[in-house]
Amino acid sequence: MTGTLRVRVPVGADAERWVTRAGCRRVLLVVHNVTSATRLLDVLPLLSGDPRVQLLATCTGSSPFLAGVPELLASVGLPVIPWEQAKDTPVDLAVSASYGGQLHALRGDVAVLSHGVGYNKKLATPDNTGQHRTAPVFGLSPEWLLHDGRPLASATVLSHPEQLDRLAAACPEAVPTAVLAGDPCYDRILDALPYRERFRRALGVGPDQRLVVVGSTWAPRSLFGDGGHEGDGGDGDLLPWLLPRLAAELPADEYRTVAVLHPNIWYGHGPGQVRGWLDRARRAGLGLICPLEGWRQALIAADCVVGDHGSVTYYAASLGRPVLLGAFPEGDLAPDSPVAALGRTAPKLRPHGSLRAQLDRAMRDHDPGRYAELAAQTTSSPGRSAALLRRLFYRLIGIPEPADRAPLLDRLPLPPYEPAERTAPVRVLTRLISADPPTVAVTRHADADHEPEAPDADGAHTAVHEDTRDTGRLSVADVIVRYAAEDDPRVGPPAAWTAEVLARHPHCALAVYVTGPGRCTVRTRHGDLVRLTAARDEAGRADLCDPAAHASALLAWLGPEPLHTAAAEMTVVTGAAHHRVAVELLTPA
Repeated sequence: MTGTLRVRVPVGADAERWVTRAGCRRVLLVVHNVTSATRLLDVLPLLSGDPRVQLLATCTGSSPFLAGVPELLASVGLPVIPWEQAKDTPVDLAVSASYGGQLHALRGDVAVLSHGVGYNKKLATPDNTGQHRTAPVFGLSPEWLLHDGRPLASATVLSHPEQLDRLAAACPEAVPTAVLAGDPCYDRILDALPYRERFRRALGVGPDQRLVVVGSTWAPRSLFGDGGHEGDGGDGDLLPWLLPRLAAELPADEYRTVAVLHPNIWYGHGPGQVRGWLDRARRAGLGLICPLEGWRQALIAADCVVGDHGSVTYYAASLGRPVLLGAFPEGDLAPDSPVAALGRTAPKLRPHGSLRAQLDRAMRDHDPGRYAELAAQTTSSPGRSAALLRRLFYRLIGIPEPADRAPLLDRLPLPPYEPAERTAPVRVLTRLISADPPTVAVTRHADADHEPEAPDADGAHTAVHEDTRDTGRLSVADVIVRYAAEDDPRVGPPAAWTAEVLARHPHCALAVYVTGPGRCTVRTRHGDLVRLTAARDEAGRADLCDPAAHASALLAWLGPEPLHTAAAEMTVVTGAAHHRVAVELLTPA
């Protein structure tokens, strides 16, 4: 990517000898890091289908966050030319989503997009002594916009006139280059809003569950950061408190939690390290959203977002989602920016208070119009960025726009089905509401060391995934669980696995083999083999409650007794949800 070997095709000294389409205009995508690359991928469809245009990519090499860039560019499949060659190569247009690198050295018109929700953060720049001066606003100050007193970009793309006003105040020399062209990232979100329920189901979130998204930008004063303190914890380090409370306080069948972390966290510290830091939370059910795809779908699906001063939190507020600010360093922001205004408007998370109470209050008391004014400042041209940006790009390239196709952005894809799978031991509290017909309330917490408050509970037991890291828990587990396809040759069929587990663990009362949404096979200590099948909803969709919760309800209903009927129906209550579960005796003891 940044090596000395120069690319010969489709650019290079003798490229005309080797190319098949020799008359193409050249458009160079200038990548600073993965964060900026994702915004360039948003606009890639506006140019990629035109046979008159050859797309190229390069990386400036100037970002501290270079990890992940080669893999991302390789997945896109465009010719990647070294930065030194890129500076020597004439192009018709260079498109960047960052001011990093020597953009002034490029040989062609340059269009610069924002790689977040407008321009809000301050970012210090080094002076000629190597010291960092007072931080200017990134993207709206002479330090970034000018070179030798002149604008380095032919087009400075803004999404709203409020940015133009701040640009005029901070760097009037760059105002002639300003172009209002909307926000393609936000437009993709708006386009996908009708598919909210699909995105929720992809994350395993049922109608009566609440999805909590924990979002963080990068740097020490972010939600994921440690506040800039040395050592363990510190006054600004919220994470060691927040992550355990997600598991300890939020009932597993009433809440689903996922984390959306800035790419600079992923690639600055390393994906393996990030997963390691979050390992305990992930084993308790926290979902970790890929920083390249899926975060927008998660915001659409969310019921509440715990965030900071990053773009993810602002986009969530723009969508009308309840927001709790876990971190918000006002000094890192332009005081007259929309994100700073969000910090003055949104409620703050109180460390060491009841997390569940704060989340429930934020959702219960939320006014959908609370952030309407801020949402209006996300873009002045909702749904129109594709048309405005393509018009700008082709004007700079110098050829007419394609007449045979409309300017369209890619639709947000439907994520794979990835429900929570908890391998941490789960503490289960039950209450037998009725024995005939059987109705059982179940409350589960993925923290077996924390006994949740449940004054109405009349029973408690521990359920453990067979793949738990804490293998010592298996010998004392009341319920052992496995998730697999019914015909999985490694562990199935369910009848064989359940018999094997009960033989190996004499203390276990129930072995549960979960075969899919709403379905599991259970063997009791008496030897009964039972199939539990949750009723589908009125539209025929599967019940997304974890079937292991249904198995725990069966244990609470039967107690030490065998199942005396070949078929029955049980109602399992999780929070506000009532699940009708068919109980079928496959093999009696």
